[in-house]
Amino acid sequence: MARSKSSSSWLKEHFDDPYVKRAQAEGVRSRAVYKLEELIDKDKLLKPNMRVVDLGAAPGGWSQLVRRRMGETGAVVAMDILPMQGLGGVDFLQGDFREESVVRALETMLEGQKVDLVLSDMAPNMSGVALADQIRAMDLADMARDFALDWLKPGGAFLVKLFQGAGFDEYLRNLRADFSRVTMRKPKASRARSREVYALAVGLKSPGRQPSENRA
Repeated sequence: MARSKSSSSWLKEHFDDPYVKRAQAEGVRSRAVYKLEELIDKDKLLKPNMRVVDLGAAPGGWSQLVRRRMGETGAVVAMDILPMQGLGGVDFLQGDFREESVVRALETMLEGQKVDLVLSDMAPNMSGVALADQIRAMDLADMARDFALDWLKPGGAFLVKLFQGAGFDEYLRNLRADFSRVTMRKPKASRARSREVYALAVGLKSPGRQPSENRA
């Protein structure tokens, strides 16, 4: 079956993308690595011995980069409902991070310790219906924020992908209530036409909830 003009255009844009070509040449798992790489360098996100959780990690590019940057120190936990090929030095937990069994497994991996940094590059499968897609994207961002409040230690940091649109401003207000500083970032590897941006929230103001106190 012949491809539509829009899908053919997307494929051409994708394979002409310099970040896609660079990812293939360097053997990294996705072009999204270069978004995080820029943010790590600009905001000095990583330090030795940190505990980091990567939400929606598959195919694993962000976890791969974090492990490489931290060397053999600290802990990196990748989580996704999708399967992911293993990565040396990265603990992978498949499942929905809202489910009790997954929470317990994560507690075991982290030996009951809170984490220093939560990353979320999660995004919904886009339907092309703008409002519906935005609602789904904000739902994922809300889940990631709830996870961060549960699992971050006081002073911890949270990096989350957002899409500008309905619910965006309210989300930022809530982040600013919970963290000392919230900064917006648009990495060079983000496509210019995309509404995606990243919110970096640093300095969690309170100890957060115990993971066992997850809301119903």
